[in-house]
Amino acid sequence: MKHTQRKIMRKLGVGVAALSLVLSALPAAAADSDKTILELRLQSGSNTAIVNGQKSSITKPYSKSGVLMVPAGVFKKAFNTKIRLAEDNVVKISSGSRIVSLTLGSRIAWVRGHKVALPAPPEMSAGILMVPLRQVAEGLGGKLEKNGAGIVIRMEAQEDAGTEVEETPNIDNDEGKTQIGNSYYEWSMNYPTGLVIGQGGGDESISTFMDENNAYYMEVHVASQPVPLNADDLLQQLVQTAKETGEMVIDRKSFPKVKVPYARVVTKDADGVLWEIRQYYDNGRLYVIYFSDNKATNYKDLSQYAGLLNSFKTSFNAQDKSIKDLSTVVGGTREAGNSDYGVSLSIPAGWKMDDQRMQYESNDGSSFHLKVTSVPADGTLESWSRQLQKWLSDSFVSTAYEAPKTYPMKVAGVQGLVQEYRYNFGDGWVKEYNVLIQQSGYRYLAEYAVPEKANKGSDQFNALISSLQIDFQTVASNFGQLEEDDYLTEKTKTVKKASKAYEYTVNIPRYWTAVSDQFEMADVEYKFTGGRFSIKIDNGQSFEFTVSQLKDFYDKQGKSYKNLKVEEVKDVTFAGVPAVSFTFHRVEEGISYTGHQIVLEHNGKTYTVTTTLNDANNTAVQSNALDSTLNSFMFVK
Repeated sequence: MKHTQRKIMRKLGVGVAALSLVLSALPAAAADSDKTILELRLQSGSNTAIVNGQKSSITKPYSKSGVLMVPAGVFKKAFNTKIRLAEDNVVKISSGSRIVSLTLGSRIAWVRGHKVALPAPPEMSAGILMVPLRQVAEGLGGKLEKNGAGIVIRMEAQEDAGTEVEETPNIDNDEGKTQIGNSYYEWSMNYPTGLVIGQGGGDESISTFMDENNAYYMEVHVASQPVPLNADDLLQQLVQTAKETGEMVIDRKSFPKVKVPYARVVTKDADGVLWEIRQYYDNGRLYVIYFSDNKATNYKDLSQYAGLLNSFKTSFNAQDKSIKDLSTVVGGTREAGNSDYGVSLSIPAGWKMDDQRMQYESNDGSSFHLKVTSVPADGTLESWSRQLQKWLSDSFVSTAYEAPKTYPMKVAGVQGLVQEYRYNFGDGWVKEYNVLIQQSGYRYLAEYAVPEKANKGSDQFNALISSLQIDFQTVASNFGQLEEDDYLTEKTKTVKKASKAYEYTVNIPRYWTAVSDQFEMADVEYKFTGGRFSIKIDNGQSFEFTVSQLKDFYDKQGKSYKNLKVEEVKDVTFAGVPAVSFTFHRVEEGISYTGHQIVLEHNGKTYTVTTTLNDANNTAVQSNALDSTLNSFMFVK
């Protein structure tokens, strides 16, 4: 497990919970009345802010995609905002009745109940949540103005809204409980007074905790470990991980003679925070504890928590009523679903769960996804089935898929259709079952895919589908016209995109999915089945230097790696200007694909247009869509 994947949960994105420790530790300015004006002054690159007239140290703000990113904690520090941690990487920042809801890595936010697009997504930087200043500040009711090199934000102090931003759960509310653990992953430990349980984002393999008085922060990770590890192996792994991530190892020790052997290191990270990390091997699993105390200045300061950490066990006594069980697993499954769509089902324990998107994944590559769309005019199950079959032949070459078998099946009390087929991107065959349900003006597409090497057969599919329950009236009550199904979009239909900042237009196929589609920014990217398309613009690097770098890269890579072959490098004309085109073929993890990079210059800016397309997906339809997109690129004034 990578050391950089802990401390705010970078591994699976659940670490927003850790922000409570960082953010709640910040002092807040109190509001004397609803007319009190609070003020924050800061500037890019400076770790000093002026909070209501007093100097305060903060994480340095920085610019990204034309917006100033600031630590979310400055809003608590200056304006007494509250921060609530929710599931699925969601953080809600509130001031009185005003609420801004952000999701890590997403450019979509909800401001006072309205959906807005952010110029840059919230992100973790050195363990601190960084957010776009203007959108959050204005969403909370602040007013911004420039002052020299800095920015001033002023806001009226707000009354507490009360119930909207609730606190994270405190285990002390569970009468008679003196321990905490997880029965499915088989661990337990004592807990001290004031332990607050963080949100896990639906992944029980990671648990987060903190003290309500900000004394410490802790995580427990559990992962499958098929190869047994002794205490020295565990210690070597901990030390090596610290070295790889540039952390300083302050202390290290292995404990081979205890009931469950383990290893322990104390490290200092780049922010100067001391961490004690412990690893245990038992039950065919690797258990890792990450523990930090922001107030610790010497590694010996962590010894005061030895009693807590030493209480950790790689076992769970179900008969012990003093243990609070964090697991929601019953009979090997967990309840999942989305109440907005009236959907519920049972997901195998250990799967990653995203109820908001109704996407569920297993570590062996199996997945289940449910999507709801509106029925098009005169749409039937049979016509829908034919369109799905056409999508398959449009997206995979004939040797990379097998035509589907279609048969009826009753699902959630109504008659549906099942399409059963196989496809192969190059890294192994995948069996997929598409379940088509059409009811009350809406379509429900359930997709279950499993790599054939997982050797699971149809049992898991049948278990998932038999557990699926749908209240078909719920969607009609909560939604109007929903988006069109991606499968039904004609591959030849495009939408014209334009960038005023970079003076170009391009026609993007409607069936492509946007990864980043803000055309006034420097990077744009789309993906589709087996391929990608991107435009990257660099203001600071010359055309000649970029071409030279790429030539050097492909020359070295082509000589060093058998899985990469540079097929052609030539001068071309692209969008009416001289350009250099690179064409290469690569095999990566069994998947072979062809890539093109076109480098050109316009008005002092260097443009790199890149496309990739898997051999298994290089159909005439997909290839033509890429060619048409490239040919449509043109510069405009």
